Amino acid sequence: MEVVQVLHMNGGTGDMSYANNSLVQQKVISMTKPITEEAITNLYCTSFPTTLSIADLGCSSGPNTFYVVSELIKEVHNISKKLGRKSPEYQVFLNDLPGNDFNTIFRSLSSFHEKLEKHVGPCFFTGVPGSFYGRIFPTKSLHFVHASYSLQWLSQVPEGLEGNKGNIYMATNSPQNVLRAYYDQFQKDFSMFLECRSVELVAGGRMVLTLLGRRSEDPSSKECCYIWELLAMALNDMVTEGIIEEEKFNSFNIPQYTPSAGEVKYEVEKQGCFTIDRLEVSEVNWDAYADEYNLDEGFKDGGYNVAKCMRAVAEPLLVSQFGEEIIDEVFSRYKEIITDRMSKEKTEFVNVIVSVTRNA
Repeated sequence: MEVVQVLHMNGGTGDMSYANNSLVQQKVISMTKPITEEAITNLYCTSFPTTLSIADLGCSSGPNTFYVVSELIKEVHNISKKLGRKSPEYQVFLNDLPGNDFNTIFRSLSSFHEKLEKHVGPCFFTGVPGSFYGRIFPTKSLHFVHASYSLQWLSQVPEGLEGNKGNIYMATNSPQNVLRAYYDQFQKDFSMFLECRSVELVAGGRMVLTLLGRRSEDPSSKECCYIWELLAMALNDMVTEGIIEEEKFNSFNIPQYTPSAGEVKYEVEKQGCFTIDRLEVSEVNWDAYADEYNLDEGFKDGGYNVAKCMRAVAEPLLVSQFGEEIIDEVFSRYKEIITDRMSKEKTEFVNVIVSVTRNA
């Protein structure tokens, strides 16, 4: 699997698109808003740049793309007004892998852009396709970097996973060498990410990174692997019934690693170019609608909501391995499994949030 080519969220604005099934991610962004506001405030009040360069890495498409950017810009604009300073011009870079649906972003950009400029002044937007596990910006060109729910994705499926048969990710029955292979790939990728950003950020520049992670020190903990184990159950059943080839199933592994806060801290400190300002862990329900009141009947089926959210994320990976014809059946079965488990136990995603400053 060439991750750079096949990893992207479902594009467009249809029923199964990421744009219409990313409320969990929006809730996480809202939960981390105080941290991002603190970071951008400290950055601005320390250096008062006349042009503020912001990069959103793993921007995907849909409302979340513009939500992050607009909140950051509004915060700086309000601070500059309070201080009696002229608001800076804003240069915004929207980055994701080449398969991302940039067309949907660009089609909705003009109306968003006009509204934003009426309130805050000149804003310039640029799409930047490419992997953030390499250099994508000029030296010392960025002031602020944001990434939410993107850095848990690896640059490639780890090597040496042949013994992980019956699973599609780390699981409670995965051999230790499989867990180690995933961790080694995370270390390699995350250290490369930090190294590249350390070159691209100005001294005193800030980053706020939110990763899907875990509290436990066990990388195969249910809190980070369970959602994939349930998908593996659905696929396993289809292998047993001859719908999916066993060889294709056994060679399929998710290119993701959900780190603990300690693992994130270790990599930042080892790289040495950043100071950690905040390091926090939070949770969010699998079902983004779980805590909402007065819901329409269509949103009350938690298993359906979670399966659609996961489909928006995982469908391109599954299609690349198994083809399109099995997708509806996979997620129909997945929905039933999720519904059963959610009725019996607490199901939450764990978020690791780190806010750092580029050392002088």
